[in-house]
Amino acid sequence: QVQLVESGGGLVPAGGSLRLSCTASGRTFSSYSMGWFRQAPGKEREFVARINWNGGTTYYADSVKGRFTISRDNAKNTVYLQMNSLKPEDTDIYYCARRALGATNYDYWGQGTQVTVSS
Repeated sequence: QVQLVESGGGLVPAGGSLRLSCTASGRTFSSYSMGWFRQAPGKEREFVARINWNGGTTYYADSVKGRFTISRDNAKNTVYLQMNSLKPEDTDIYYCARRALGATNYDYWGQGTQVTVSS
């Protein structure tokens, strides 16, 4: 079984930056596409960014494009989300998740890390 653990959240002023990390257990990290999502209480989960198994393909939600960067280090079993120019509307719990090659759904999710951006 794989476990995903996020870290790096916190409180930051508008315009500031944070870097989130997600570290996975297991030996199959490099076989998975990884995604970042965010969700506020009572709201739908929102896609933020994804990166393919070898880091060659990335995709971002329009709301974060140009401000956030997803990357991965397979040797460290870690995916990152660098968040710059943060806005109050970025305040959410952020989750990382994995998706196997050829799969349609993300099958493992982390516990989440809170990001709060003050005005």
